[in-house]
Amino acid sequence: MIFPDATRAYPITLPNGDSHPGTVFLNQVIDNPRWEVGDYTYASDFDPPEDWARHLAPFLWPSQPERLRIGRYGQIAHGVRFITSSANHAMDGLTTFPFPVFDSAQIADYHPDTRDTVIGHDVWFGFGALVCPGAQIGNGVIVGAGAVVRGAVPDYAIVTGNPGQVVRMRFDAETIARLLALAWWDWPPETVAQAVPALLSGDVDALGQCAP
Repeated sequence: MIFPDATRAYPITLPNGDSHPGTVFLNQVIDNPRWEVGDYTYASDFDPPEDWARHLAPFLWPSQPERLRIGRYGQIAHGVRFITSSANHAMDGLTTFPFPVFDSAQIADYHPDTRDTVIGHDVWFGFGALVCPGAQIGNGVIVGAGAVVRGAVPDYAIVTGNPGQVVRMRFDAETIARLLALAWWDWPPETVAQAVPALLSGDVDALGQCAP
């Protein structure tokens, strides 16, 4: 098996030798300073955009105060969107109409919500999932197709629906604790490459034997 090269913008090579333009390693194609993306996290799209950062997080301008943090080995399907905090309107007044955004002297200081959106490692976002401002999604989470996720999601949960609900945990509490302790996503790539059979088989004992 060929382990992916984290420095390739287009990491999938088709059988004819061409690079697949619809799948990218995000940290190789995004230069927005409000994004923080770990190695090997990819996004796929049927109609690849010119600007992946604007496509995936349309409200996260480089000048905004919040950040979008995504860990390593993430998987982001077509149609996923991250609605970050700058999309929110103030709700503590008598109206939610954002008058300051229409005033060039005030727009730069108008930040009714500045929460970061934080995504853990090895998180899979299914087709069309929507992540709301300030979401805190743990490691190993699966976000189902079309789910609308807000708030905190625990490690290794499966979330579906609108509003997103935890329908079950992927593993029992002991296995989750072992996986979090092993933190395989922090291992050197050559170690992860050796651990791939254990990762794909679900053998936690074998994974532990691969630990550096």
